[in-house]
Amino acid sequence: MTAIPDAISETPRRTASRPTVLILAAKEIREGIRNRWVLATTLLLAALALTLALLGSAPTGTVGASRLDVITVSLASLTIFLVPLIALLLSHDAIAGEAERGTLLLLLAYPVSRRAVVLGKFVGQLAILSTATIVGYGAAALAVGWNLGAAAWIAFAAMVGASVLLGAVFLALGLLASTLVRQRSTAGGIAIGLWLLFVLIYDMAFLGLLVASGGHSLPASLIDTLLALNPTDAYRLLTLGAGGAGGLTGIDALADHTALTPPILIAVLLAWTAAPLALAALVFARREL
Repeated sequence: MTAIPDAISETPRRTASRPTVLILAAKEIREGIRNRWVLATTLLLAALALTLALLGSAPTGTVGASRLDVITVSLASLTIFLVPLIALLLSHDAIAGEAERGTLLLLLAYPVSRRAVVLGKFVGQLAILSTATIVGYGAAALAVGWNLGAAAWIAFAAMVGASVLLGAVFLALGLLASTLVRQRSTAGGIAIGLWLLFVLIYDMAFLGLLVASGGHSLPASLIDTLLALNPTDAYRLLTLGAGGAGGLTGIDALADHTALTPPILIAVLLAWTAAPLALAALVFARREL
């Protein structure tokens, strides 16, 4: 915590040239490096991605897809489970943890707005998660698919970008949880609950609704709404709903009958990021310390 007060207490001229949000983000990145978050998440994603890449490239000769398409499908499926969990672990104690340690009062004693604190933590954590995702997934792709065509690489890059965007959603949700409670343990419980809800429970309930319909088609608008209400479903449809990857999962059939086009799905994920982040800033601004 010594770095941020020193930086903020410098002359107004320097503070104006280096926005407070960026100073706070840099402090968050330094803490992530010191706490081994950057190294741990990068190694974890790289190890799992390489394993999936090496094991998952074998079937390409029978399904007629490139190795990078298979890797894209495998990593997108991994992302749905792992990236939200990493994002929630990164962000759930951002506010509550500092309040418990007593460093939050010290931070706010300097001329820093509460909104800047929330945004700075979000930007710093997003930088950590983005670095881990790009390096980890990129290493797996280079290991088995470096000599493939441009189209496969474009699809892979789009998947990585969407994975970062999904991580941003759950970073914002974790920050919101951290502003709503005062104890790290409570924020951790909420984070695990959010992961279970969006990654497992919601889709099980969605499947149950489809089964309960008794074979009758649900209105397309209802299906689109239900998909948009879960950021992991929006991510799944965005990354696996078109191209070579879509043919490997069967989700391209759903993509052909939905009004949720890629630009709309990106807007959905951006809205899922902006809304919890804005609410977190609002709650923190009114919170008594």
